[in-house]
Amino acid sequence: MSFKPLFARSLAAAPGRLHMAAHSHHLWPDASFAGQVECWEDAARLADRKWDRVMGELWPEAQAEVAAELGTGRPDDIVFAGNTHDFILRLWSAAPRRAGGPLRVLTTSGEFHSARRQFARWAESGDILLEALPVDPIATLADRLAERAGAADLVMVSQTMFGTGRMVPGLAQLAALASPDGPWVVIDGYHSFMATPEPLGEMADRCFFLAGGYKYAMSGEGIGLMHCPPGFGPRPPITGWYAEFEDLTAPPGQVGYAPDAMRFMGATFDPSALYRFVHVRRMLAGEGLTTARISAWVGALKEQLAERLSGTPLATAQLLDTPSGPARFLALRHPQAAEWQGRLLADDCITDVRGDVLRIGLGLYHDEDDLDRFAAIARRL
Repeated sequence: MSFKPLFARSLAAAPGRLHMAAHSHHLWPDASFAGQVECWEDAARLADRKWDRVMGELWPEAQAEVAAELGTGRPDDIVFAGNTHDFILRLWSAAPRRAGGPLRVLTTSGEFHSARRQFARWAESGDILLEALPVDPIATLADRLAERAGAADLVMVSQTMFGTGRMVPGLAQLAALASPDGPWVVIDGYHSFMATPEPLGEMADRCFFLAGGYKYAMSGEGIGLMHCPPGFGPRPPITGWYAEFEDLTAPPGQVGYAPDAMRFMGATFDPSALYRFVHVRRMLAGEGLTTARISAWVGALKEQLAERLSGTPLATAQLLDTPSGPARFLALRHPQAAEWQGRLLADDCITDVRGDVLRIGLGLYHDEDDLDRFAAIARRL
């Protein structure tokens, strides 16, 4: 069995390439091309009236898909933006500052660049007071965050660490500490959304959840998403005009806000990513490809790939998580990681490197032939 036909356009565009970075820039399925074309055609056909279709049809369909994927069944708690960094700005502006003065942020040493860099710069400028706990030992990370959460206004932690692929256990106990008055708990789900079934579930009433379309949603850039728990931040200070569309009760002259997740909306946006996401979700449903089924497919490939690394220089690296783990990639730590990534690239084999960690990602568009081809290239490193 192979799912390559679903990605015919992307694979044919670079037939010699072996793309082993589905965890980084996931190849786009053909369904996304149909979505991109429909977006253009709607703009040409409807002109100004395209927003009735975008906000009246595509937006609620996408909300419903995200809510179902998160396991909450609450579409009104979902809002979209161009990227997750937009949401970090809005959360920073809206979170309570219980001690008066700078926002107190508690996070980890393993967060992705969009949060890591922004938090570091805000700490440098005095706009936040930052505490970052070491990720390891990861088994106690949620406990350690919970112990320090009382001294924070906002806690941000990845559900699956982007550098190692390891999932943080026990986040529900951290979520239980969240309150509209502080602290707020924000889960970065970029490597769990559409990789782990129902990653939010019972935490929906307490947690913010960030993710996007670039990776396992297979929809490309331009679509960040956030689940917003009810009652948290009813009037975000950083706000766009879309955020007041549904507020018909505000007195004249007052800045109004929608009562649901739309309160965190910005302004006019490029809707093409929304079209791509909806088309990809329709394709997956039509093929019977649930996140659980895709994860089983990728998990089997990961285990086979780990076996094929035997006899290659990559076998000397430290495997940072078990192949049966939830991440869609193998993370190999070795001083030569960057050198290996460069040599693989010279053979038109795409992986990526984070410091001394080589990441090899798998997706629906891979099969056993790709594993054999990768192993052959790896033996020449």
